[in-house]
Amino acid sequence: MGTREEILAAAARIMREQGYARATTKEIARAAGYSEAALYKHFHDKTEIFLGVLDGQLPALGGVLAELAANTGKGTVRANLVKVAETALHFYEESFPIAASLFATRELLTAHRDGVRARGAGPRHPQLGLSRYLRAEQRLGRLPRTADPDAMSALLLGACFQQAFLGHFDVDENTDHAVLARSLVKALLHGLH
Repeated sequence: MGTREEILAAAARIMREQGYARATTKEIARAAGYSEAALYKHFHDKTEIFLGVLDGQLPALGGVLAELAANTGKGTVRANLVKVAETALHFYEESFPIAASLFATRELLTAHRDGVRARGAGPRHPQLGLSRYLRAEQRLGRLPRTADPDAMSALLLGACFQQAFLGHFDVDENTDHAVLARSLVKALLHGLH
């Protein structure tokens, strides 16, 4: 594992335990066994570290969506959506404790939002990617023309986000992500055919 990966692993641990707002670059560098100067040789700022954690340390929602886009027309739409939903459930479950503290102050949220937008990233990207995939499947005739890909994407990923929130709030509840993913997709597709 190289310096960059060690810093991201340490950042993921600290952000999971303390949230984004309380995870300082100094603390992340120390936990990784490096100086803060070494951290800044690999990352421009904490926003870049956060995006690195989301991209490299959590379940790869973006990767699943990119894979779907590259394989449009393959497999079944239902199976493809189940894979997206299961990955999204895991991703949101892992990222929720990290990102929740972004809302601690308006200043922190604004600074983070500006940093994320400047890098062409943001929380809408999975929804936009899923909508593009669904539109492509619709053009192939694998979804009805009356289907609304944007609404379908919002409903599926919104439900996954909500379930991740509930999973953290009701910690006693054990959720089988595979079963839940299949149920969400079944409900989503039920009225289409």
